Amino acid sequence: MNTLNKGVFWLALVLVQAGFMAQAIAQSSNEHQRSIEIETVVETEHRAQINGERVNYKAFAGTLPVWDDEGHPTATLQYTYYERQGVRNQESRPLLISFNGGPGSASVWMHIAYTGPKTLLLDEEGFPTQPYGVQQNPYSVLDVADIVFVNPVNTGYSRVLPGPDGKMPSRAEQQKMFFGVNEDIRYLSEWVNTFVTRYNRWRSPKFLIGESYGTTRVAGMALQLQNAHWMYLNGVILVSPTDMGIDRDGPVKAANRLPYFAAAAWYHGQLADDLQEGDLYDLLPKVEEFTINEYLPALAKGAWLPADEKQAIAEQVARYSGISVESVLQSNLDVDTAFFWKELLRHEGHTVGRLDSRYKGLDRKDVGVRPDFNSELTSWLHSFTPAINYYLREELGFKTDVSYNMFGPVHPWDRSGNNTGENLRQAMAQNPFLNVLFQAGYYDGATNYFDAKYSMWQMDPSGKMKDRLFFEGYRSGHMMYLRRDDLRLSNEHVRDFIRAALPAPGTPAKY
Repeated sequence: MNTLNKGVFWLALVLVQAGFMAQAIAQSSNEHQRSIEIETVVETEHRAQINGERVNYKAFAGTLPVWDDEGHPTATLQYTYYERQGVRNQESRPLLISFNGGPGSASVWMHIAYTGPKTLLLDEEGFPTQPYGVQQNPYSVLDVADIVFVNPVNTGYSRVLPGPDGKMPSRAEQQKMFFGVNEDIRYLSEWVNTFVTRYNRWRSPKFLIGESYGTTRVAGMALQLQNAHWMYLNGVILVSPTDMGIDRDGPVKAANRLPYFAAAAWYHGQLADDLQEGDLYDLLPKVEEFTINEYLPALAKGAWLPADEKQAIAEQVARYSGISVESVLQSNLDVDTAFFWKELLRHEGHTVGRLDSRYKGLDRKDVGVRPDFNSELTSWLHSFTPAINYYLREELGFKTDVSYNMFGPVHPWDRSGNNTGENLRQAMAQNPFLNVLFQAGYYDGATNYFDAKYSMWQMDPSGKMKDRLFFEGYRSGHMMYLRRDDLRLSNEHVRDFIRAALPAPGTPAKY
């Protein structure tokens, strides 16, 4: 071999080796890329003492894809599914499908604090404690229903996937697929269809439960599942419900806040002695009656409300809300919620929480019209986040380097076309077996309990389905289940609701 040929040979060898090395580096890079598997599942076995009986169950922590119309996976959703073992008639066992809200929130809140077999380490009133972790939930509804907790796109470990060309869809493309009221309803209903098929649950009675924005989600999904997938439900549970497209603007919006104001003020001891001496359940009916019969009509009159009537209304609003008559008058009888959080305990140097007004906050300045931060949310995040990360990895064996998004990037969110309250009414009208339960905490200032009642009243104006609509209230906030007594009570209400929504064998679906 001459010198030139030798040079070419060695150059070629170096290039080939470099190619192999580049390929190896690429493979190594891909192997260590932070991405979630499109489809996987880890199965573990557990036992618990629930509602006074021993329950053996399996946990399935995994991912299942979302498909486009051409059959390509567009996203993968991470879920945790709990299935009781030793059940004689699996086909008649209810399935509870659980979503949280945001939009953009993971399913962590109800997963490890409400209906699931584990609950967060908390004190009796629901305030987080250290060290962080979870414990058995003796009130879980797993004794009567299997449960799947679903993380929508970009929450928890759920993620958007590259297209068939290997490229990630643009933000605008992602929004059209996932990030809007109706987009969310469509793809999640499709995913539920896949899940029910994979786990052979088509014959099971099915229930949806959603919290906060999750109530908008499941209200819309009830009709979407019926009309697009021919999947009929037995129940929908709305925890701390949002508006669901039901109009509550104007005087109604202002008036509906007062019962919540009264509850929060009563909790902090800010009302007159005669109101404080009674129980909360003695107070609220009086405030609700005043709100509907006097406060709302007064607000509707606006500037044409006579001065003496305005003064009388302001004095009563101040009496029930724990803030001054002057503040009510300066607000034109329409007291802003954020101002109330700042004002109620201003004289003590504290604010009160938005999602749970039992929590107190500390602001930089006592002056101002709204708190610096949401005191309850910061408390919850520092306890829920470590608990869900260690629980999924160490107890359920689901391991990934992808970050668990407590709140994920889903905005801007398209809120147009929100007719979910009407969708739920229509689903109920089409399905005589479908029942709806509203649950709300009296100290929730974000989605107040009287708004929930009002939505229930307005959802079916005909009143023909009143016997299938139910409301339960609790001495807690947005996540009413954090307080130990309400964890027991709210789960008992869900358990009773599920049992009552199961028709006797052979009952025909007809009016």
